[in-house]
Amino acid sequence: MTVLSVNLNKVALLRNQRDLTYPDLLVMARSAIAAGAGGITVHPRPDERHIRRSDVRELGAMLKSEYPGSVEFNIEGYPTEDFMALVEETRPEQVTLVPDDPGQSTSDHGWDIPANQEMLKQIITRLKGCGARLALFVDDDPSMAGPARDAGADRVELYTGPYHHAFTKGRATQSIDSFARAASAMRDAGLGLNAGHDLNLDNLPKFLAAMPYIEEVSIGHALTVDALIMGMDAAVRAYVSTLNDASGAVKPQQLASSR
Repeated sequence: MTVLSVNLNKVALLRNQRDLTYPDLLVMARSAIAAGAGGITVHPRPDERHIRRSDVRELGAMLKSEYPGSVEFNIEGYPTEDFMALVEETRPEQVTLVPDDPGQSTSDHGWDIPANQEMLKQIITRLKGCGARLALFVDDDPSMAGPARDAGADRVELYTGPYHHAFTKGRATQSIDSFARAASAMRDAGLGLNAGHDLNLDNLPKFLAAMPYIEEVSIGHALTVDALIMGMDAAVRAYVSTLNDASGAVKPQQLASSR
């Protein structure tokens, strides 16, 4: 079964619009877990415009205390020294390295692994020392499979933004073929597979039908939008149902994220 990891960045962004303590990320994480999420994802950026370093510490402590061994904590980000120190302090189950520029509004491309091979090897070796599984954010490019393995990665996360855009333009089949080829190459290299970015209740079923061996999807923006309509509990249940059944639990026309 594909695990749902709920990305809380957009919840944190809403909180940060006012000098208030709500929405409370711990409350939202507990709600998502109670509804069936198997993981919590955060992507702290240097300017703390959404997830703060204090959020990472508090979520990590809560997950270890209340859900030991049952819910994975996934920290995404570009491997600055501050980021790596935070990972070493909080010791998440998974770290996903993303080639973000500090000013980017969101991730929009995968690693050119050969161009960064030695840097990534050193970082992965260091972060594995704190017991984390290491994933690299990659495009639908089969040629990245060998370099990802050689860098020491355990998994890759397929950047699915291009699939979302193809889906909205009626060209999902061609895009899925490209992702399936990349996924096959990654599996042949011995890598586990995650996926994330712009996945929603409308486009998930077709994607998962082609690649049912995806181990984890990380979803934040669309799920947060759906939660504004449905509530966090119902939205997470709908995504979990979609992961279990490609037909989905909620009709696309009911969802803001699908329009």
